[in-house]
Amino acid sequence: MTRSLLAGACASAAILLALSGASAQTQAAPQPPAAADQPAPDQGMTDQGASSTSDAASADDDKQAPIAFEGGQLTITQPEQDGEKVLAYDGKQLASNYDVSFDKVVKIGDVNVALVDVGDGGNQCGPAKVIVWKKDGQIETTTVEQDECGAPPAAVADQAIYFVPFLLPGETKPALQWSPTDGLTTSGNLTYTPEPGTDWKDLDASKYSYIVDAFHNEAVYKAAKALLGDDMPDMATSLLVSGGDTEKTASGAFYATGCVPHDCGGNDGFMAIDPAKHKVYFARRGDNGPLTWPPVKDWPADIKKAYDDAQGN
Repeated sequence: MTRSLLAGACASAAILLALSGASAQTQAAPQPPAAADQPAPDQGMTDQGASSTSDAASADDDKQAPIAFEGGQLTITQPEQDGEKVLAYDGKQLASNYDVSFDKVVKIGDVNVALVDVGDGGNQCGPAKVIVWKKDGQIETTTVEQDECGAPPAAVADQAIYFVPFLLPGETKPALQWSPTDGLTTSGNLTYTPEPGTDWKDLDASKYSYIVDAFHNEAVYKAAKALLGDDMPDMATSLLVSGGDTEKTASGAFYATGCVPHDCGGNDGFMAIDPAKHKVYFARRGDNGPLTWPPVKDWPADIKKAYDDAQGN
């Protein structure tokens, strides 16, 4: 236990140092234009008469200028329309995916390092971070991708880059660091922790951007942990993509639905909280059909109705 706490403290101190020094370490680099939002699947083509001139202008806006780096050029190109973009150095491919964009060039020790975001795109999923540097005259790369939904945010310090994970309820993940000399290593483990001392009386649904934020309440977290056990991270993941607003039942319980990033309609979640009765209710629809905690036969009628309505039953 002491070792874990010390590791976490060291990681936190390193992270704070990195954040405070990040602006000083960042060198000026051309910034890419913001990527255009992709239309929702049910939007279709709303303007069939759009001119080819407008299409060409949009294509030009998506282009990213080459970055001069260590005596050569980093480029991002899209060889095929609607295909993957390719990150290359002097024509040598380094990485590819549908969403590729320059982040910045920084200096770690005496080594220039380029950071590039590479990912699938889509709701609620960040990109992986590709680290590019030159060693012994050769371009090297390392990809930081802690899970299937991208890399933790990067914080730059004098001698290393730190990656602080986003934690879901019930998760413990390593905080990582990278340097040209040591490569990618673990600084310590971070564990999701609710706000100590918060209770049912502290719940205020109007303050939550998404219902998954309710796990920050210690009473809700403990009740959810007792019901879900090791399924807590998966349940929380099924709530990540959400409209944000919660709704209320006649008894005063509040609820919301969500889904897993990139799998809406295939892996959906439902969460309800009854602050007066100190109860929580969960449902998740996945590959093995619907799962409920507690069993749906034990749910109050109004919460069961809210769930059925949300499922279109």
